[in-house]
Amino acid sequence: MKHFTDSHCHIDFSEFDENRQQLLSLCYAANIKKIIVPAVSPSTWQSLLNIAKNNQTPCQLLPCLGIHPWYLNGLTHDHLSQLDDAIASNRQQLIAIGETGLDGVIAKEQDNLTLQQSFFEFHIQMANKYSLPLIVHHRRTHQEILQQLKSTPVEKNGIIHAFSGSYQQGKAYIDLGFKLGIGGTITYPRAEKTIKAVKRFPVDALVLETDAPAMPLFGMQGQANSPLNLSIIFDKLAEIRQAPKQQLSEAIESNINRLFDDSRM
Repeated sequence: MKHFTDSHCHIDFSEFDENRQQLLSLCYAANIKKIIVPAVSPSTWQSLLNIAKNNQTPCQLLPCLGIHPWYLNGLTHDHLSQLDDAIASNRQQLIAIGETGLDGVIAKEQDNLTLQQSFFEFHIQMANKYSLPLIVHHRRTHQEILQQLKSTPVEKNGIIHAFSGSYQQGKAYIDLGFKLGIGGTITYPRAEKTIKAVKRFPVDALVLETDAPAMPLFGMQGQANSPLNLSIIFDKLAEIRQAPKQQLSEAIESNINRLFDDSRM
């Protein structure tokens, strides 16, 4: 039987407040057994931890703490000290550090690339300090992220969330020990470059994700994304790679287990 982990889902977002427990029960029934939940800003840390701790369904919620580059406006380096304290206080509940990374579009809009880079570097330090993997956001910043990861390696590696790019870019991350988060991008016919790359990557470098409630699948634009869509992404991945589904699902779940090296996995 196929079991799945959604390696990136914001199930703590308000879009899910009204039906979160019901949705998680449906996920478990659909063999989505675990969901990794990255934080995006200091204001969400405690609520995310509470949601994970108070989850009454058999679908596991595995939280991460971090600061997404979209949410840096108004923050100072004092918030990085708060992040360190929050990680230390909740270390046993955490599965990774993140979401962090670099966003080139926001950097141009807000002229804050230097700030993004300093926050990203601090997250790498936290991942190494607490021996946790890193969840990395990218958008038009592969070169900058790869440069940072090469200069400050992440000991426990991590996931390049929502990978989109060329084979050469993905291979550079894989060579550093990172997994590539494969999500709704592969359902879009126009994402030809990424689809061709995903077909070529070694299967042991891939994990599945939805990024719900963001990143809707092709044909579902205008709708809130759901972790239940993980099965659609998996089916598309199996089609792209022309791989037996049971074998592929077992390989991807094994990737998750090896990456996080955690008894809860």
